[in-house]
Amino acid sequence: MERKGWLNYIPDALTIVLAIMFLIALLTWIIPAGEFETELTETGRTVVVPGTYHQVESNPQGPQHYLMAPFKGLVSAANIIAFVLIVGAAFKVVQATGAINAGLKSMIGLSERFPRYKGVMMALLIVLFSIAGATFGMSEEVIVFVLITIPLALKLGYDSITGVAIPFIGAGAGFAGAFMNPFTIGIAQGIAEVQVFSGWEYRLLVWAVFTGLAIWFVLSYMTKISRNPLSSVMYAVDKERDLSDFDRQTTAFTLRHKLVLFLLLAAIVILIIGVNQFDWYIGEISALFFALAIVAAVVGKLSVKKASDSFVKGAEEMVYAAMIIGFARGIEVLATDGKIIHTMLDFAASLADGLPSYISVQMMFILQSFLNFFVPSGSGQAALTMPIMAPLSDLLGFSRQTAVLAYQLGDGISNLIVPTSGVMMGILAIAKIPYHLWLKWIWKFILLLSIVAMLMLIPPVLFFEWL
Repeated sequence: MERKGWLNYIPDALTIVLAIMFLIALLTWIIPAGEFETELTETGRTVVVPGTYHQVESNPQGPQHYLMAPFKGLVSAANIIAFVLIVGAAFKVVQATGAINAGLKSMIGLSERFPRYKGVMMALLIVLFSIAGATFGMSEEVIVFVLITIPLALKLGYDSITGVAIPFIGAGAGFAGAFMNPFTIGIAQGIAEVQVFSGWEYRLLVWAVFTGLAIWFVLSYMTKISRNPLSSVMYAVDKERDLSDFDRQTTAFTLRHKLVLFLLLAAIVILIIGVNQFDWYIGEISALFFALAIVAAVVGKLSVKKASDSFVKGAEEMVYAAMIIGFARGIEVLATDGKIIHTMLDFAASLADGLPSYISVQMMFILQSFLNFFVPSGSGQAALTMPIMAPLSDLLGFSRQTAVLAYQLGDGISNLIVPTSGVMMGILAIAKIPYHLWLKWIWKFILLLSIVAMLMLIPPVLFFEWL
């Protein structure tokens, strides 16, 4: 197919990340260095102190810093990289049992018998992922599901974009419209001195709207692909995908396969319980999937050699994604070491001063979206911005609850597109989707969500105050 449009000439993900690293290093020579004073909260979290911004000695990032940034980024993101490698390796062991392929083929057969329900099935999956994003902040965990939904989407006649969109946009829409996410809402409200998880009623409405838009967007695209597969931006790439392992394996859905899939489902349930009840993070989740690999190998009657070879192969397939995650973290390293993040925060916050409240809250939303480029961690961004945005909202004439909502929406929506997000770039690398094609496909949805978010920020400012 002929490549048309300027987006199709943007380099691959690694080149894009390296170029952004160069830009950030350059900005450290232009933007004055500055810092806010910080303090420890009762929970041990470091937050900035409003009104304490001051310029400090500049620390421009030269060639040596640029060359060191990938290494520092890999070290800084070591926990996420280890998570990706272990989960990818463990998943390959589960896949080697043939259970996933047999289960997918059974599902495909069911959809062929009832073709009109394929859309309903996909919509239900999006809702489930959205609930996960809204309640326990599903993010890195999406990597686990992408490995399942991509072959499912391809075999149902869709494309790899669909396979990524179901879990990633589903969880992303839920994350942006979260009503009880402890890692964003809980932390931001705690810093803003607002009762934790209060105001959930309006956020539930936001979540429902965002989830509905996600379903509409993804299913509309699926319908388009069904009618004309050539309209897929990934058509040429997907045509070259190797699904021979999937096609070769038996279609018989045996009891042993069902037991392995039951183990996978049990692991997911344990993951949800662990995250919500015991504050599990990627270390505990990695251990859970490592245990899953061992038990699945036994139940699936894999030889020691086949289990070991599958584990290593799975890790090998994750190396590119791991590199992207580490290099993307290098961008944050350069901006932090160059001491320009606080300067940009102070400047941006000052822009909202003196504007009408319904305009100021939009500026706050835009600011949070912009800062997510530099601080893609939701909890990290809350610790950085909420100590300033909360008291600023008092001066600008709207509630701190609304300031939290502006943070939540700005952080959540931009997670689906910022190239500094290691999780997003890692998922695209796993799916072999070039960033420019993802950008070409999703930008209209991002624009739609942003417009809806800005509209939904107006009622809390004009018509009621949250307590």
